[in-house]
Amino acid sequence: MSIAISGSIAFDTIMVFEGRFADHILPDQVQMLNVAFLAPTMRQEFGGCAANIAYGLRLLKADVCVLGALGSDGEAYLARLKSLGIDVSAIVQKHDCYTAQAFITTDLADNQITAFHPGAMNHAHESLLSDRSPRLGIVSPNGRDAMLQHAQAFSDRGVPFVFDPGQAMPVFSGDELRQLIHSATWLTVNEYEAEMLCRKTGLALSELCESLQPHPLGGVIATLGAQGADIHTRDGACTRIEAMPIGQAVDPTGCGDAFRAGLLYGLSGGMSLQRSVCIATVMGGVKIQSRGGQNHVVSETQVLEMVSKHYPFA
Repeated sequence: MSIAISGSIAFDTIMVFEGRFADHILPDQVQMLNVAFLAPTMRQEFGGCAANIAYGLRLLKADVCVLGALGSDGEAYLARLKSLGIDVSAIVQKHDCYTAQAFITTDLADNQITAFHPGAMNHAHESLLSDRSPRLGIVSPNGRDAMLQHAQAFSDRGVPFVFDPGQAMPVFSGDELRQLIHSATWLTVNEYEAEMLCRKTGLALSELCESLQPHPLGGVIATLGAQGADIHTRDGACTRIEAMPIGQAVDPTGCGDAFRAGLLYGLSGGMSLQRSVCIATVMGGVKIQSRGGQNHVVSETQVLEMVSKHYPFA
């Protein structure tokens, strides 16, 4: 086993609002917010952070194991993961609840509003690491107990891991977040999450970077959408990796997970943090040009060629 991925496995119901949320939300009236967005198109996709990350890693030929849970409606999803060559031996299936469901509405400015039903994800802590320790791990949004337990399991076994709090951040206190970060080797957040995390912990990104487990490749990665990503390292340096130029942005759903797949691929191969983030940026750029979190297609060779083309310094 090369990479263990703790995170959600979910069905995504994705709707597109053919306008901009900002044109219909009155900032001075949010205390009485009551809006409806007409979404003429809708589709259901395979999603969830862990499954999306695993999908991206399999495109890059990495060996992965998923730590998560499915519900009574999860047979087709389990079969899909198996068909992709993903190790599903640790996935638990609960027959008294549904698989987690995300209802995502996206506007024409690539903003998203999501409602999430956790379902079986609340039992993801029953998914355990096998006796064979992975080379690398990630704790991405999952059930609260699962995130705490899997972070502890990685730490106890000396497995370096990425902490990706994402949309699960509100379920943790500042003290809990500081402890999770202290046990991790890498921290990855988007620009909004970075601000929220700093407020909840009372620490700047540079201070959060210093609290990570010491590692020659360690650091904080803050994604910035179309502006790329910033890499913060323990020496106080901040390096900007520009976004890869793309043709047309089609759907941002799953872009963060594709980014994390590229990051894990590089780190698991012992590559520098800078090169790993370049690979991650390419994966995010490839994903945003297709709909859904698991429909983009690219080979390991093609990704590395794009890295050489757009990031010759890496």
